Amino acid sequence: MTNDTMITVRQTARPDGFPTPGDFAFVESPVPAPEPGTALVENLQWSVDPYHREAMDSDLLWTLNSPMEGRTLGRVLDSRDPSLRPGDLVLHRKGWRTHSLVSRGEVRPVPDLGPGVPLAAHLSILGGTGLSAYVGLTRIARLKPGEDLFVSAAAGGVGTAAGRIARLLGAGRLVGSAGSARKVAYLTEEIGFDAAFDYHEGPVAELLAKAAPEGLDAVLDGVGGAHLEASIASLREHGRIAWVGAVAQYHSLSTPPPAPHNLFDLVGKSIRLEGFLVRDHMDAQEELYDLAVPHLRSGALPLDVTEAKGFEHIVDAFLGMLGGENLGKMLVTA
Repeated sequence: MTNDTMITVRQTARPDGFPTPGDFAFVESPVPAPEPGTALVENLQWSVDPYHREAMDSDLLWTLNSPMEGRTLGRVLDSRDPSLRPGDLVLHRKGWRTHSLVSRGEVRPVPDLGPGVPLAAHLSILGGTGLSAYVGLTRIARLKPGEDLFVSAAAGGVGTAAGRIARLLGAGRLVGSAGSARKVAYLTEEIGFDAAFDYHEGPVAELLAKAAPEGLDAVLDGVGGAHLEASIASLREHGRIAWVGAVAQYHSLSTPPPAPHNLFDLVGKSIRLEGFLVRDHMDAQEELYDLAVPHLRSGALPLDVTEAKGFEHIVDAFLGMLGGENLGKMLVTA
């Protein structure tokens, strides 16, 4: 690639089950010049997220052979909008490409939060990933100090952020699930979970009941399926479930897992189950900054990030994240 070449990743086929590299194409084209009211951004960091897998199956979200999208951080190179100046760092969603043409309404300036806040924080603990965890815990599950919490897929981006944030919020017993012994150890030794289990080691309901023998007050679930059923079983009366994703069915949307057999226990135990989209809670961004930034500056809140170096590895990073290779947030950096 030269300085005059832009590379864009396009989805070329709908996957049958787990995606493969053959479902994507890297397309070269000249770097575009900005039109009036737009700016040219050189992208520096790209977020690859579980929701991208769901988008791969939807004509409404991702059109085949069109540029893909995703949360991205970049630097303005050239601009024909006075509010976007060369050198400005911005966040936008025109990702999966080396350069992007953006308008002012499509970007958010990267705020200057002082020393101790690395750029990677803006796509992890302070970005959509961390905001999903924060909103799920504070607005949906309404976690109170001392309450016991279960986080599924706890070693991923949202899960690690939820663990860190739950500790800042004063959570009681903190339990997580993950997909390997390495991840379980990371949760208990690095994040501060009181207990964690590998969901491959037995029925999830039994594993969760053993890890939380006295029950739970709240759940942040990003898996669905057996994890959701186990959560209902372990919740106390008036428990709350914040449902942020359904990784269990992303590769089998044509035959999703059955609904939890104990779904009616929501009534019997007065449990509230609520799904949410973080885009409906962007007003919580400043609340997240207020909570997390002082701890980032002090070093008390480390980043949980797995970094893939080089845009050419973005598809590999995405597939690796879906396969569980990451600890924390998966990011691609230029």
